[in-house]
Amino acid sequence: MVEKQELPLLLPLPANGNGNGHLPAIPEQIAVYPSYSYPEPESEHLALPLSHYLWILRRHKWRMMALVAVCIACTVVISARLTPIYESTASIDIDRQAPPGVIGQDAARLAPNDADQFLATQIKIIQSDSVLRPVALRYKLAVGYGTNLSLPAQPRLSPARVQNAPVALKNLKVTRPPNTYLLLISYRSPDPDLAANVANDIAQSYIEHTYNIRFRATAGLSTFMEKQLEELKAKMETSSSALAQFERDLAVINPEEKTSILSARLLQLNTEFTNAQADRVSKQAAYNSVKTGSLEAAQASSQGEQLRKLSDRADEAREKFATIKVQYGAAHPEYKKADSQLTELERQLDDLKANIEKRVALEYREALNRESMLQVAVAETKAEFDRLNARSYQYKQLKEEAESDKGLYEELVRKIKEEGINSSFQNSSIRLADSARPALHPVFPDLKLNIILAFLFSTLLAVGAAVIADTIDNTVRDPEQIQKGLKTEVLGSLPVVKHWRGRLPSVSQEGGKGLAGSSRRLGQADAFEEAVRTLRDSVLLSDLGRRPQSLLLTSATPREGKTTISIHLAIAHSGQKRKTLLIDADLRRPGVHDRVGISNEQGLSSVVNGEAEWRSVVRQLESYPDLAVLPAGPASRRAADRLGSVLERLLTEAQPEYDLIIVDSPPLLGFAEPLQMAAVVDGVVVVTLAGQTNRNALGSVLSSLKRLKANVIGVALNEVREDMSDRYYYYGYYGKYYSKYYKPIKS
Repeated sequence: MVEKQELPLLLPLPANGNGNGHLPAIPEQIAVYPSYSYPEPESEHLALPLSHYLWILRRHKWRMMALVAVCIACTVVISARLTPIYESTASIDIDRQAPPGVIGQDAARLAPNDADQFLATQIKIIQSDSVLRPVALRYKLAVGYGTNLSLPAQPRLSPARVQNAPVALKNLKVTRPPNTYLLLISYRSPDPDLAANVANDIAQSYIEHTYNIRFRATAGLSTFMEKQLEELKAKMETSSSALAQFERDLAVINPEEKTSILSARLLQLNTEFTNAQADRVSKQAAYNSVKTGSLEAAQASSQGEQLRKLSDRADEAREKFATIKVQYGAAHPEYKKADSQLTELERQLDDLKANIEKRVALEYREALNRESMLQVAVAETKAEFDRLNARSYQYKQLKEEAESDKGLYEELVRKIKEEGINSSFQNSSIRLADSARPALHPVFPDLKLNIILAFLFSTLLAVGAAVIADTIDNTVRDPEQIQKGLKTEVLGSLPVVKHWRGRLPSVSQEGGKGLAGSSRRLGQADAFEEAVRTLRDSVLLSDLGRRPQSLLLTSATPREGKTTISIHLAIAHSGQKRKTLLIDADLRRPGVHDRVGISNEQGLSSVVNGEAEWRSVVRQLESYPDLAVLPAGPASRRAADRLGSVLERLLTEAQPEYDLIIVDSPPLLGFAEPLQMAAVVDGVVVVTLAGQTNRNALGSVLSSLKRLKANVIGVALNEVREDMSDRYYYYGYYGKYYSKYYKPIKS
């Protein structure tokens, strides 16, 4: 970031600047702005702000606009020369809800949830050879008739092979609008009628192709089912015959009903057999009890009541006999009567017991026999049930197989009839929704789109070229770049004066012209002189504690304007009523004497060679009484080699007489004497040519000077233009200011 500018310094101008032909008539005081001061860089890499890129665009705006205009013009010309291409589009509606058949289960089948896959398949079918070949042959679009195929005809291929090559029309485009069941078939051609006809015929060919595919598939299915029908009929007849033979072998009408009767009979016999077992067990228990001979067991039998009554009568007879026996004797009739009654009752009781025992034994034997008979009957019935049940299972298998074969046969017959009807009446779900029509306007070339694209791409190209050109520019242009990259202060920037072409015109004392002459433009010349005064103050005020008395101006390479700046800097310093000595130390190619209009017969080379004393060769300029010039003298390489020691003595002797001694030296790169001079002066100013001096060359010069521990005050940028950096905008302001308020000087 650039710091804020300091307040301007009001410097007085020389008294003779009043229109005498040497300096323009300007106010006695003018605002001289010191150079910008920048903060120390944090790193060697410079972060360019956005304003710098905007300045690059402003700098190259005319070139960029010219490039954009040329690209747009070329686009318009090329688009006008291109053959117009027309496009026609036919719309296909695919109804996924339409049934594929008229009758049968297919008539009620719903559309599967595969719209994307189905429509992608249909797009591939439209682009297939079977659909495109009839249309391509009809309009002569196939290989050998034109260049509309993606596979061009090759001379080494036979015509038959070329004709059989797959057809793929490159001007055909099949698209699907999002979230629809529509397919758009578009074709492009220079002939709008041909484009419409081809699009419509491709749509019709696609519809016919899908119909033929379905018809052939249905007919093939019917043929296959007819072949299967014969096999199924033979199988049905075989299973029916086996079922009838099995029924004859069983000699029953319905084995399933017989099995049900045996099941009920077996259930009843099981019940009776269980009851017989229970009855036999109870009678066996009674038999066993009676067989023991106990009265209680006999009483538990079916004749127990009779036995109990007879037993009660016997007990009463015994009691009565016991009573009579006590009262009467054995011969007493009552005794005999009671004895005979008791005897008879006991006989009857014994007979009844024996009868009960025989009856219980007989019932037991009967229950045992009945149980045995029922057990045999249950076993026989179960065996018959198992046998019939096993045959019944076989019968069911045969019956199910016969019925299944019969059902399949009847279903297949029905399917064959349905497919025959469906194949004869195909309700296609693919319909032509909108026919293609010849277009009124071509789709190619699109002039508006081409102009917009040309504008966008040419603008991007121009911006990229401008930024790249600025990035790869390795010359010195920007003060901040020098300050941060080379660690050196920029003392001032001197604007370019166009009509000088980088040099000051000659000054002759006889002609009485100023340094600039009467034909110069005041805006540029005065801005240059103002920049020189700024450079003067930057040099002299750089170190307030020790004001430099000797100053060396050098450069990296020749023709960078150091001689011009040296002369103007000396004039500007002498304009402050201070004694100034300008020494032309370039003994190889001297140039100061030509600029200020003095003789160069003797000069510094004469002093170095011992031919003259330095004060005797110093020339005083009439126009500038405080300015003295020591010319270089005749060019001499030998004198240049011995200049260092002589210059040190000369400066020591001249410093008490002059406030400032300015030494104009040769370029530092390639010559040895500038290094000797830099070691004996108080300060060194390196002049660079903005936009031309290589940054590496300037860095080499500064490194050499710093290695000698010379006091490098800073760098002066020469021939700065407004378009070199975004920091030179004020030069345009100075030029307008001087052109507006000052008039040319008449000679």
